[in-house]
Amino acid sequence: MIILIMGVAGAGKTTIGQALAAVTGWEFCDADWFHSIAAKTKMSRGEALTDVDRQPWLQSLQTAIAQWLAADKNVILACSALKASYRHILCGDDPRVKLVYLTGNYELIAQRLRDRHGHFMKANLLQSQFDTLEVPTPAEAVYIDISQDLGAIVQQIRNSLNI
Repeated sequence: MIILIMGVAGAGKTTIGQALAAVTGWEFCDADWFHSIAAKTKMSRGEALTDVDRQPWLQSLQTAIAQWLAADKNVILACSALKASYRHILCGDDPRVKLVYLTGNYELIAQRLRDRHGHFMKANLLQSQFDTLEVPTPAEAVYIDISQDLGAIVQQIRNSLNI
């Protein structure tokens, strides 16, 4: 199974994914690792990526997901997956890919981004993330409120996905 933890920058995808991986023993992977140097440089300058910028990144992620599924690996993937078209590329219609959508209010997420140091994604790009976000339906994803503590979030994901 692949658990794709999605949401805007600062929602806690990496922190939650790593915590979930720690309790399940599953592999953790961050989609940020798949961004090109050019894309990271662009974001670090405060410029939002375009769909054209994201295509090589999405293709690399799609290839990795296909390989994990073929190898029957259990992987937790932290990935923004902001648009439905991106999620379709990444998940297809494979029922082994489960989507977890991290929800939270703008002010909480903006504060988290301001408190984060050493990351290429800058707080001034948060509005562009919300502008790009196409919220999945409850039928497509497990919704998780990020205002809860980390342990409660991890347990809610485990309960929702029976893992």
